Amino acid sequence: MYQECHQGIIRNLAIGIGIQNFPEGLAVSLPLQAAGFSTLKSFWYGQLSGMVEPIAGVLGAAGVSLAAPALPYALAFAAGAMIYVVVDDIIPEAHQSGNGKIASWGAMVGFLIMMSLDVGLA
Repeated sequence: MYQECHQGIIRNLAIGIGIQNFPEGLAVSLPLQAAGFSTLKSFWYGQLSGMVEPIAGVLGAAGVSLAAPALPYALAFAAGAMIYVVVDDIIPEAHQSGNGKIASWGAMVGFLIMMSLDVGLA
């Protein structure tokens, strides 16, 4: 049972990473093309940017298996860092454009929704 669930999670994760790679490749290729690179060269560089992911994925999987006890703390730190970046960069910028209150409320409501989903679905 556990092995089947684990394989399903890995399959879904691989599908999610694959889907995410399409816009990421575009995000690399389109600015290069706009800067004057040929379509083929832009496409090639976009492909190269994604070729590191399988190698890094294998290294990451090996690292996770070695660092499993520290993983919850590392993920919590990463989540805190992401929240800090949003609050530190985006909310002050929203205040400058007059949307500070809605940005602050959006951050708080989004955090509450995610925490509720985490507790409710765990």
